Amino acid sequence: MTFRRSAPLVLISAIALVVAAASIISSLLFTRMISSVEAKQFSLMHSIVAFNLRGAEDRAQARAAMIADLPRARALFAARDRAGLLAEYSKMFADQKDKYGVDQAQFHSLPPTSFLRLNDPENFGDDLSKFRPIVVAVNRDQTPRKGFAIARSGPAIVGVVPMFDPQEKHIGSFEFGIAFDDLLDNLKNAYNLEMAVFIDEKSLHEFAKGVDPAIYSDQNRVGKFIRFHSTSSAVFQSLVSDKDLNTTENTQYVREALGVTYGIVLVPLRNGAGDVVGMVAATSDFSASRSSRTRAFVWQALIALFSIVLLAGVTLIIIRGILLRPLEVITSRFATLSTENESAEIPEPDMLCDELKGLARQYENLRSARKREAE
Repeated sequence: MTFRRSAPLVLISAIALVVAAASIISSLLFTRMISSVEAKQFSLMHSIVAFNLRGAEDRAQARAAMIADLPRARALFAARDRAGLLAEYSKMFADQKDKYGVDQAQFHSLPPTSFLRLNDPENFGDDLSKFRPIVVAVNRDQTPRKGFAIARSGPAIVGVVPMFDPQEKHIGSFEFGIAFDDLLDNLKNAYNLEMAVFIDEKSLHEFAKGVDPAIYSDQNRVGKFIRFHSTSSAVFQSLVSDKDLNTTENTQYVREALGVTYGIVLVPLRNGAGDVVGMVAATSDFSASRSSRTRAFVWQALIALFSIVLLAGVTLIIIRGILLRPLEVITSRFATLSTENESAEIPEPDMLCDELKGLARQYENLRSARKREAE
């Protein structure tokens, strides 16, 4: 083993290990930072969906309470005047539908039976006790409720309030329902999120008798769910599978579709009985954070390689130029001095490192002594 070969190899190997370890640690820290950013994005998406669902519930319940408290509505409903209610409130419903996305408004008589649907006046008299648990609960407890429901005209965010006649006798209830299509489209416009709602197909067939049969196409079917509305069908066909929808809790994951990396959150929709019968999906473009992670890895690898090459070159220059080469010159001078009377001076001794200057002075002393002896 020679110092010329082993020393540079050991030092360069140590440099490579240290630089590689530093790069790996830096990459892990950056990856963790990107993961933290994505976790915050997921949390924000969950918050946006939950906040707007609650907001839609509050708006539906507030609108229902306003109508239910009107003396005219109470009097007409108590008199079972279906034509009078329709004449009085059909324009109101049309305005609410046009401006605020309300697509359902219904009076329920006792026991829970559809008395008048302002959105579908021709269909009434059906028993609601089997498939509208929120209506049953409101009329049983005589307290307002809000949430998700599948009505005859389709899924909606509903607010249901009890109604009383002018003598404060409980006579039924009234509800407003906000459609998912307007709600999801508004979320996309406000937050730049692609949105979709998936509804259990069996529940739709059983309860939503008034929906367009075309909604049950194979293109919209995802396992046992039907994609009832989405802001981008192409995106959600690739992002959400039946396995993803097979959950009862908030879910989040990352997946690629159409050449773009998306973050997806799924929020369950529960009916008045607490059963999950639907899912709201929201997705956002995560390409920026993912591409940042890739670019950072490439740059870190290039910087690590450049650092190793640079430090290896500096190491070789220092070992060979400052130590080994001067040491070879001094060694050759000593060898000449031991065999010949005349030997040359060491060139530029002041340029030697301190450790070699002492050896150079010893050579000069020996050379001077040999020269005096020769004289």
